[in-house]
Amino acid sequence: MTHEREREREREQPWKSNSMATPPRKQQVSLRGASAKEITRDALLEKVCHERELRNYTRRAAAAALFIQKVWRRYHTTKKVARQLQEEWEMSMTQYDDLMTSGWVSSNVLRPFLFFVTCSSTLHQKLQITTIKCMLTCFKTILQSIAVKNLIEFIATGKSGLYSSVRRYIMNSNGPLRRKSDVLTDDHFLITASAITLALRPFHVADLNINDVGLSDVKDAAEQYCTFLLTVPWLSQCVPAVLLPAFKHASVLSPCLLTLLISKERIFVEMSKLDQSKFCSSCPNLIPSSGWALANIINLATEYDNGSGDSGRFVQGLDCRVYVHSVITISENLLCWLENCGCPRNEENDEYIGNDESSIETADPDILEKTASLGSLKVSYIEAFKPVYQQWHLMKLLAMAKKDFSMPEADTSAANPSFEYCGKLELIDIAFFYSCMLRIFSSFNPMGGSMPTLNMLSFTPGFLVELWRVLEGSFLCQEDHVGNDDKLCKNGISGSHNDIVMEKKQGRVAKDAGNKWTSVLQKITGKSCNDVDYVQSTNSPLGPSLDDGDACDSWDVEPLRRGSQGISKEISCLLHLFCATYAHLLLVLDDIEFYEKQVPFMLEQQRRIASVLNTLVYNGFSHNNGHHNKPLMDAAVRCLHLLYERDCRHRFSPPSLWIAPARKGRPPIAAAARAHEAVTANLRSADALTSPSMGSVITTTPHVFPFEERVQMFREFIKLDKVSRRMAGEVAGPGPGSIEIVVRRDHIVEDGFKQLNFLGSRLKSWINVSFVSECGLPEAGLDYGGLSKEFLTDISRTAFDPGYGLFSQTSTSERCLIPNTAARLVENGMQMIEFLGRVVGKALYEGILLDYSFSLVFVQKLLGRYSFLDELSTLDPELYRNLMYVKHYEGDVRELSLDFTVTEELLGQRVVTELKSGGKNMAVTNENKLQYVHAIADYKLNRQILPLANAFYRGLIDLISPSWLSLFNASEFNQLLSGGKHDFDVDDLRSNTRYTGGYSEGSRTIKLFWEVITGFEPKERCMLLKFVTSCSRAPLLGFKHLQPTFTIHKVACDVPLWAMIGGQDVDRLPSASTCYNTLKLPTYKRPSTLRNKLLYAISSNAGFELS
Repeated sequence: MTHEREREREREQPWKSNSMATPPRKQQVSLRGASAKEITRDALLEKVCHERELRNYTRRAAAAALFIQKVWRRYHTTKKVARQLQEEWEMSMTQYDDLMTSGWVSSNVLRPFLFFVTCSSTLHQKLQITTIKCMLTCFKTILQSIAVKNLIEFIATGKSGLYSSVRRYIMNSNGPLRRKSDVLTDDHFLITASAITLALRPFHVADLNINDVGLSDVKDAAEQYCTFLLTVPWLSQCVPAVLLPAFKHASVLSPCLLTLLISKERIFVEMSKLDQSKFCSSCPNLIPSSGWALANIINLATEYDNGSGDSGRFVQGLDCRVYVHSVITISENLLCWLENCGCPRNEENDEYIGNDESSIETADPDILEKTASLGSLKVSYIEAFKPVYQQWHLMKLLAMAKKDFSMPEADTSAANPSFEYCGKLELIDIAFFYSCMLRIFSSFNPMGGSMPTLNMLSFTPGFLVELWRVLEGSFLCQEDHVGNDDKLCKNGISGSHNDIVMEKKQGRVAKDAGNKWTSVLQKITGKSCNDVDYVQSTNSPLGPSLDDGDACDSWDVEPLRRGSQGISKEISCLLHLFCATYAHLLLVLDDIEFYEKQVPFMLEQQRRIASVLNTLVYNGFSHNNGHHNKPLMDAAVRCLHLLYERDCRHRFSPPSLWIAPARKGRPPIAAAARAHEAVTANLRSADALTSPSMGSVITTTPHVFPFEERVQMFREFIKLDKVSRRMAGEVAGPGPGSIEIVVRRDHIVEDGFKQLNFLGSRLKSWINVSFVSECGLPEAGLDYGGLSKEFLTDISRTAFDPGYGLFSQTSTSERCLIPNTAARLVENGMQMIEFLGRVVGKALYEGILLDYSFSLVFVQKLLGRYSFLDELSTLDPELYRNLMYVKHYEGDVRELSLDFTVTEELLGQRVVTELKSGGKNMAVTNENKLQYVHAIADYKLNRQILPLANAFYRGLIDLISPSWLSLFNASEFNQLLSGGKHDFDVDDLRSNTRYTGGYSEGSRTIKLFWEVITGFEPKERCMLLKFVTSCSRAPLLGFKHLQPTFTIHKVACDVPLWAMIGGQDVDRLPSASTCYNTLKLPTYKRPSTLRNKLLYAISSNAGFELS
C-alpha cells in the first residue's frame, strides 16, 4: 500500500507542476462481472438510457399493434353490421305497407339510415350508388309520412337552427378557410343539396298546399331565410349552379321578398345582430349583411348573360313591384348604415398612405396589401350588381310600368298588409330604385362606381325626357304644386302620350345613324336633322322678353324657394336621378347636339331645367339646408355647374336667369365677402357644417351675384388681406422694409425672376423698382407706384410674347395666350412659368390691368375645372372640326387609318404619345371612335397642359387665394385681369381725371380734349387708353379704381393767341408716362390739331420718345 501511495504521488506531481499543459484524465470505473476493460461514466449513462428507450418503444409498439387490431376488428364488424343493416332496411322499406307513424319513422327509418349512411361515407372513398338510392328513399319516406308537417314547422322556427347551420356550412365550405382536403367533392355536393332541400322545403310545401301548412310557417321560414341565407356573401357563386334555380324559383323568392317588406324591422334587427356575431361575413365593417342581401336579391331575381349586356330577363313569375320595393327597402337600410358608419377606411393606413410618392414608398407592405384587398372587395361587390347597369333591366321595368298604367286598378283590401306592395309598378318606384343604386355605388367607389349605371341611364331612349316631364309638371305648372307630387308621380307614364311620342321617334330617323351615341340621342327626342331649321326659326335661344326686368320672377321657381326641404321625398328622388343622369350626359354632349339638333331637350327646356336647378341650389344653401339631402344637392350642383359653364361658352339663356333667385335678397358686398372668407376658413378646418349659409351660397353658386358685385367682393378680399397683413407688421407702402430690386431694361425677365421668384407670398409687399437703361446707366426717379406698375407691365409684355418661348397664341381669331408645351424642355422653363403666375397674381392683387387674355382652356385649369370636348374649339378649331368629322363619320372609320396616338413636334423633333396603353397597335373603329375622339380632346385640353398650368397656379395662389378665384368663370377671369369691354364711358373717365401742371377742368385745351375723344371711334378710344395706361380696357368697376389715377399734365408751348383761328398751332406731339397713367398734353388751340396729333401719337405705338 505504501508503494502504491508513492506511485500515486509521483503521478500527481507532474500534473501539479504543469497543470495547463495536460488535462486530467477522466475517472475510470469497471463494470461488475465484466472484463478488466474500463468505461467512462458518461458512456455508461448513455448506454443505460438507450436500453430504457428501447424497452419503452417495445411496449408502445405492442400497445399500438393491439389498438390496430381492435380498430380493424371494429371496422370489420361495423362494415358487416352496416351492410347487413342496410340490406334489412332496404327490404323493410320495400315491404312495409302499413301507416307510417312518427315512432316508426324515427326508429325504423331515420336511426338505421343515419347509422349505415355515416358508415358508408367512412368505409368508401366515393359514394356508392346503393347509398344514393337509400338517401332518396329515406327523404321520400320522410316527406310522405305524417311527420312532415311537424318537421317543416320545426324547420321554419328559429329553434331548429337549420338556416344558421346552413349559412355557416356554405360560408366555411366556400370561403377562404376551406381546404380542398376538408370534404370530398361528392360528399360536399350531397350535403349542400340536402341542406338546401331542407331549407327550401317549407316554401315548396306551402306552394303545393300539402298537409295544410299555414302561411305563418312560411312567414317564419322566410324570415329565417332572409336573415341567414340571403346574407351569405356571393350566394349565387357559393351555391352549385345546378341548385341555383331552386333559389330563383318564384315560389321561394316571392314569399321571401314579401315577408321582407312586411317584417323589415324585425329582419333588419336580426341582420344587425348577425353582423356583430362571429358567424358574420369576412368584412362586416365594410359590407354589412343588408348589403349582401341586396346583391343576392338582385342576382337571384334576374337571369342574364355575362358576355352581353343587351339580353336578360327577370325570373318567371316574379312580381316586379315587390322586387323593386324590396330592393328599395334594403337599399335605404344600407344607405342608413353607410351614413352612420361611413364606408370605412383602414385607420392604420391613414398615417402611411398619402398623395405623394414618398409616403407610398415608406408604407408598410402588409398595410398596402390589406388596403388593396379591401379595394378589390369593393370593386367585386359593385360588380355583383351587374344586372342593374344593363339596359334590359331598365327597359323591362319601364315597359311593365307602362303596361300597369294602361290596366284598370284592382280593388285591394287594406286588411292584408301585403296588398300594399302588390299594386302597379310606377315611374316613381323605378326612380327610387336607381337613385338608391347610384348612391350605394358612389359610397363604395366615389371615383367611378356609378359610371356604368349612369352610362346606361343616359342613353336609354326617352328615360330622361320622361323624368323631366314629371318634374316639369310638378314645378312649373301653376295648377300643380308640391302638394300634388304623388299624383304626378303616379301618372308619370302616360299611355297615350308615350304612344304618340314613340310613334314620332320611330318615324324620325337621324341621318347619322352610323354613329351609335348620336343616333341614341336622336331617339331620345325624336328630332331629325331636318328639324334643325324649324327649331332655329321658331325657338330662338333668347326671346325678346327674356331680358326684361320682370323676367327674373319667372326664373325663380316658387316650389323650390325653401330648397330641398320644400319638396316631397318622391320628387326629391326623381330630381336626384335626373340631375345625376343628365350631368353625366352633358359631359359627352357636344355643341352640335346641344344647340343645333337640340337633344335631348329643346333650348327652351334647357332654360327651364337651369332655372329649376338654380333656384333649388341657391335656396338650399341660403336656408342653410344644403346638407339636408346631400346626394340630391351634390347632383344638382354638378348638373347646374355644367349647364352654367356651357352657357358661359355659348349662351343659351338670359343673364337674368342665373341671378333670379338672389335678386331680392342679396346681402351687402362687404358682408358677403366676410361670409365667403369665413366659410373658406371653416372648410379648411374640416368644419363645413358650421359655415354661414350665405358663405356657402357664394362658394357654390357665385353666379347668382352679378359680375360687378363679384368684382367688388374680390377687391374687398384683397382689402381685408392687406389690413390683416398690416396688423401683422408687414410693410404695406413705400419706405424702409419694402422690397428693393434693380432691373436692367434689356434683361427685365431674367432680373425679375432672379430677384423676386424666391419671395413667394412676400411678393404682396411693396416693391421699389430701380431701372438700369440699355446703356448700363441707372435711371433717375423714385418709385411711388408708377415704376412698379411699369415693371409689371413690361415684364409681362416681354415674357408673354410668343417670341420669348414660354407662351404661344391659339389659332383662333382672339389669339389668346397659352403655355408653350416646349417650355417643359427648356432650362428653368417650369420655374419661369411659376414666376409668371406670381407676376399675374401681383397685378391682380394691386389692381394693375394687363392687356392680355389667356386661353379659356388654360384658365379652366387654374380654376380647378376639367375641360371637355367642345372647349377644344377655343384652342384648336381645326383639330375640333376634324374630330367632329370622325365622330359623325358615316362610313367605316378604319378607312381613315387612325390609331390611339397623337403626334406633336417639340424642339424640332416629332414625338408620338400613346393615348392609352398599347395605342400604337390599336386601330380606331366605329365601335371605339368615340373613345378616340374624347381621348384626343382629353390629351389636348387636360393632360398636355396640366403640368404647365399647375406650375402657373402654384405661383398665382401665392398672392391670390383659390377661394377668391372661385368667384369667376374663365372669361370673367380674363376680364378681371385685362379690364372691361373694348370701349369705355367718357363721362366716367372725365369724372375721375386729375389735372396737373396748370390744367384745370375749365381749361380750353381740356375742353377740346374731351370734345375730341367723345367723337373718337371705340377702337380709337381704346388706343388712347392703351397709350396712357398700357392697357386698352377700362377697369371693371370704373376709372375710380384705376391706380394711379388718370392724369392730364400740361405741357406749355409758346404759340400766338391768333393760332385759335388760323396760322401755326402747337407742333409738339402728346406723350405719356404709362407708369403714372399720365397724358402729357401740349396746349393745343384748335380741335383739329389736337385730334390729328393725338391720333398720330396713339397710332405710332410709342410714348416718351415722341416728346
